[in-house]
Amino acid sequence: MERFDYVIVGGGSAGCVLAHRLSAVPSLRVALIEAGADTPPGAVPAAILDGYPMPVFCGETYIWPDLKAKATRDAAPRVYEQGRVMGGGSSINVQSANRGLPRDYDEWAANGADGWAWRDVLPYFRKLERDVNFPGGELHGSDGPVPIRRIMPKDWPPFCDAFAKGLRANGVAQLQDQNGEFGDGFFPGAFSNIDDKRVSTAIAYLDEATRKRPNLTVYSNLRVEHIVMEGAAARGVIALAQSGERVRFEAGEVVLSAGALQSPALLMRAGIGDARELAALGIACAVDRPGVGRNLQDHPSLTFCHFLEPRFRMPLARRRASMMAARMSSGVAGCDESDLYLSSATRAAWHELGNRLGLFFLWCNRPYSRGRVQLVSADTAAAARVDLNLLDDERDLQRLATGVRMLANVVEASGLGRDPRDFFPAAFSPRVKALSQVGERNALLTSMLGTLLDTPAPLRRFLIERFFTRGLDMAALLADDRALADFIRANVFGVWHASGTCRMGGAQDRDAVTDTEGRVHGAQGLRVVDASLMPRLPSANTNIPTIMIAEKIAHAMVAQRRASLASGASSDSAAPPLAAAH
Repeated sequence: MERFDYVIVGGGSAGCVLAHRLSAVPSLRVALIEAGADTPPGAVPAAILDGYPMPVFCGETYIWPDLKAKATRDAAPRVYEQGRVMGGGSSINVQSANRGLPRDYDEWAANGADGWAWRDVLPYFRKLERDVNFPGGELHGSDGPVPIRRIMPKDWPPFCDAFAKGLRANGVAQLQDQNGEFGDGFFPGAFSNIDDKRVSTAIAYLDEATRKRPNLTVYSNLRVEHIVMEGAAARGVIALAQSGERVRFEAGEVVLSAGALQSPALLMRAGIGDARELAALGIACAVDRPGVGRNLQDHPSLTFCHFLEPRFRMPLARRRASMMAARMSSGVAGCDESDLYLSSATRAAWHELGNRLGLFFLWCNRPYSRGRVQLVSADTAAAARVDLNLLDDERDLQRLATGVRMLANVVEASGLGRDPRDFFPAAFSPRVKALSQVGERNALLTSMLGTLLDTPAPLRRFLIERFFTRGLDMAALLADDRALADFIRANVFGVWHASGTCRMGGAQDRDAVTDTEGRVHGAQGLRVVDASLMPRLPSANTNIPTIMIAEKIAHAMVAQRRASLASGASSDSAAPPLAAAH
């Protein structure tokens, strides 16, 4: 009877990597389960392939619509966009291919994640990538599945040149390779995109040849409800189909790759977490690990816009809008260098209104604040509570305040505008997101608003204050420390880099959830492989580091299995792969 050695829960940035690497061993039987739609070769939706990500990101087709998060303790819960489609976040994100800095990974190793220092992870960053601009050498790969490219300065539009001028005027040096030059500076952003089309992990790792492997079965539109446990041992999972039917997968090992918000929730529903809190929900505790769901991190972020004169606009047909970014140091006491990240985009949205607005993202690298994922009910249909707590540590607020002032100085020196009032704060609010959904009504409305922005300056500024800033004025914010702090508290949000909720560490560390290969402490047959494992959020977007994590752990899993087979040990795979749940 057919049996699965590994059941992978979640076909996202990590899950697709694991499915590809594990199934390369013909003797292993692998199942990959994704809650969203599949995107097989030749049938990837155009919206996902588009090099400009915001239309798919702002829609509801490919995300978990009921998953919400509170940015701060006083904020209202808002939808926190997480991919629900094959490829997960890599199918809806901005395609940034940012590794972070060597110090990020050296700190992982120094704090209990042995074997995860920079020298240990670099081979797997190289393994995953095919760097178009810097192939080969000690730092970059040339034949990996994920293409990495940049739009180099010679091809930058006038907006990027102006932004670069402002950065230079403020003493920020120019770098060529953000993944190979480590320090403050501005640079062409690296991204996972080729021929102006997205390359998700589903595209890169679940290619036609991989899908034809007889030992790999890919399931889509199946939501895993819970892990089947026998005491502290995982035996499989129960999944809910769109038809309402529940199906059971049995496995030698269950691998959670559902992301830093969903993986800890699945563990807690399986009785792995804080014993007292589980008991309060009527969940029997199988493994008492109070760190499950804690240590949640995201980059505290703010957004700003600048009205663009016609000479700074880029045709909508040119899809890639974000081309450059910068690392800077806040200088706040006790904080590291390169603790601020600033990226820019020549377009704030896909439509005519967005084409008249340049966009700036500012975030804190290495945040000190910590949040949490908690169950509110044992009901598998109830979304977990997510508290990002982005400003719980005062240093994060101080650094954002410093970053806002630094950004204002850069914009002032850039030559983007003649009047400082054309630079203004712009929150990614539900109202803005609704306006960013692709449709005829929004296209017409935004075309009208865009035309109005080209009216004489006094009327334009009235419209900006009325529809965008609601009376907030940059000059007033910059002149008043308290007003700026209040603005940051009211508008800070996460940039969808949730991580750390099942962090790696030693078994004796009660706050650690897994060992350095993702195996859950105290459990058998259960592993986590995704951004949950990160002890501390890297100075980077999380997609490429998550792929690296999956590559590194998959290599270890395959090596262990091959060694086991070579020694004549029997497979520990479980019973039939798919059967009706009782």
